[in-house]
Amino acid sequence: MDSACIALLQKISVVLFVIALSWKIIRYMCSLLNVEREPVRVLITGAAGQIGYAIVPMVARGVMLGPDQPVILHMLDIEPAAEALKGVKMELIDAAFPLLKGIIATTDVVEACMGVNIAVMVGGFPRKEGMERKDVMSRNVSIYKAQASALEKHAAPDCKVLVVANPANTNALILKEFAPSIPQKHITCLTRLDHNRALGQISQRLDVEVSDVKNVIIWGNHSSTQYPDVNHATVKTSSGEKPVRELVADDKWLNGDFITTVQQRGAAIIKARKLSSALSAASAACDHIRDWVLGTPKGTWVSMGVYSDGSYGIPPGLIYSFPVTCEKGKWSIVQGLKIDEFSRGKMDATAKELMEEKSLAYSCLN
Repeated sequence: MDSACIALLQKISVVLFVIALSWKIIRYMCSLLNVEREPVRVLITGAAGQIGYAIVPMVARGVMLGPDQPVILHMLDIEPAAEALKGVKMELIDAAFPLLKGIIATTDVVEACMGVNIAVMVGGFPRKEGMERKDVMSRNVSIYKAQASALEKHAAPDCKVLVVANPANTNALILKEFAPSIPQKHITCLTRLDHNRALGQISQRLDVEVSDVKNVIIWGNHSSTQYPDVNHATVKTSSGEKPVRELVADDKWLNGDFITTVQQRGAAIIKARKLSSALSAASAACDHIRDWVLGTPKGTWVSMGVYSDGSYGIPPGLIYSFPVTCEKGKWSIVQGLKIDEFSRGKMDATAKELMEEKSLAYSCLN
């Protein structure tokens, strides 16, 4: 190589070094200037209720979207809860959350949905003593029909929706029906609470950190027919990752009491507290949105109620809980997992219940 070529390469190297150094300086200066992101608008319906009261400070503190993401909270509730909603707004102001850039507290569904990027649908009509299942479904169909229309007309085009209120899977399906312009992959329901409960039970059984347990699955409905599955779950140990079944070494417990404990955990909490799950539901909703928006860790999946595409033989057209991974704001169903005969029966049973709920909801529409 002649001296002219060597000189040219040296000059190119210097230029590249200067460009790289300049970029580092720019990034450093931006961090010094604390260049702030645009706020994300987060809607919480039923915001004056138990779960709403628990979740709004989590969102305002950055638990849902990260410690550097400003938010504007849109809080919606019904007219009889207007004064309580006003009190929640006062407390948010008093807490002086640095990430909280604005608060809208309203009983007007159109005002609440205006420009929102994320909608967490906590509000719904609870089943009361003496009520038939169809009566509850009819009330919720009416609620979600109105809210779906407002979201479709007034939310941001990229709005992500999480339905928490029960029956969550079917409420999400109704919302999808009346908001056809919202992509079906943007409408989900909460089964992360059940997923987290399953992680907690395994952690307690093995006396390990819950963060060392991963890849449990909740299949199906957020109800007592859900199937908590540990066949693919692992635990991080000093000698590497080990299957949960191997470490527990008790198939009777894993196929029996473990499943029923997760399925009936909500009822157990009501019996103990005389109130339904709030803190854990709010935390799970934050986990769901955070992983959906920011992504799941490599090698880890989570459970989300999503629109079935026929994977694992589940009928298309249901909102069904699957194992998913998330990347760049999109979820994907984990494919290729082996399903044994026991699991197949449980998965089909919860799908059957969802088909029945769907038929009941559609009969309310008619």
